[in-house]
Amino acid sequence: MMAVSAMACQYALLRIAVRGAISTAVMSGNLANAVLSAMDLLSIRHPLLPHDATPLNHSLGRLAGFLLGCVVAAAAVSVAGDWTWSLPAALAGVAIAVR
Repeated sequence: MMAVSAMACQYALLRIAVRGAISTAVMSGNLANAVLSAMDLLSIRHPLLPHDATPLNHSLGRLAGFLLGCVVAAAAVSVAGDWTWSLPAALAGVAIAVR
């Protein structure tokens, strides 16, 4: 719960201190959109979201992609150990070299 509280404080501070800043809590927003969209489908009489809100299939697709990335990262850590953490740096180096 301390991690959740820290993320909430960081998100609120960013929104208050830097108006118009890009969100750093993207997956929290995607998860919230998925839950709200699912609840909106269950509540036919009292819609929770406006009609132009993100549909459930978009939110679930993003959430599934995030979860798949977590599983792939966990598998990489179990196979390569601590060397897995060098992969993002190596990919960034390749991206800079190609550019």
